[in-house]
Amino acid sequence: MQRLFLPACLLVAACALPFVLPSYMVFQLTMVITYALALLGLNLLTGFNGQISLGHGAFFALGAYTTAILMTHAGWPYWATLPAAALLGGTLGALFGLPALKLDGVYLALATFALGVATPQLLKYKGLESWTGGSQGLVLDKPEAPWGLPLDGDQWLYFFCLGVALLLFAVAHNLLRGAVGLSLVAVRDHPIAAQAMGVDNARVKTITFGISALYTSVAGGLSALVVQFVAPDSFTVFLSITLLVGAVVGGLSSLSGAVYGAIFIQFVPGFAEKVSQAAPWAVYGAILLVLMLVWPTGAAGGVARLRNLVLQRSNP
Repeated sequence: MQRLFLPACLLVAACALPFVLPSYMVFQLTMVITYALALLGLNLLTGFNGQISLGHGAFFALGAYTTAILMTHAGWPYWATLPAAALLGGTLGALFGLPALKLDGVYLALATFALGVATPQLLKYKGLESWTGGSQGLVLDKPEAPWGLPLDGDQWLYFFCLGVALLLFAVAHNLLRGAVGLSLVAVRDHPIAAQAMGVDNARVKTITFGISALYTSVAGGLSALVVQFVAPDSFTVFLSITLLVGAVVGGLSSLSGAVYGAIFIQFVPGFAEKVSQAAPWAVYGAILLVLMLVWPTGAAGGVARLRNLVLQRSNP
């Protein structure tokens, strides 16, 4: 029961926030949820399986455009677009993972980097402009609360994204606790020993890439609903780098690290701009450097050490 007490308190607090915060802050917290899902997908690939990706912004864009196109051109309800984004992202992620099996380390990073660089240009391609909107992008309608719930659009989207995130975090938690999680870590740490013990390394890597892309695509679909707009310039390679930075800052090989990293992605750039409008990225870089020096294993590792220190002092 004690292990469930803190998560239960956090969940109650999360459910109360939309009713006490202004709409813009609710929007920001909803974006934190979407980024947390994207970072969870990247963490499964990089943190738990050891495959480096600099192109996950492409899968984020894939999910966002799947949602936008299905809602705009096909008239799908917003909630039905997420399974489609998940299926498409997971399938293409697994297919991309097949040739990526021959690459490792920086070579895999460069291959995924190429994917991230090419994505905005593909979205601007004239042959797809009738679907993607080209450089102008697509505008989406904000979903309204169903069943007569006394919630405005921002509050409903917050709870909708929170529900999707809780479900996918629970699925990831169960996967990592079982044989799948052991296989992921074994392939990352000791691939030869894992193969000798009967683990199909190629299959594990391919499936992991697919699951990672699935999570990131769902996150992209949710972000499209929240922002109500998609355009190629929103999904440059900088997004892919930002996701990797968030995963590392939050803490690799940690589910909670995805949340910490999402908070960093959403709030630190704005804070840096408030500190110095002339050189915001210098402030951003300084904050990033300090965090890495203070918490070399990420925020999740730092919080865990602080918690252990408090427990040691309270129970001498």
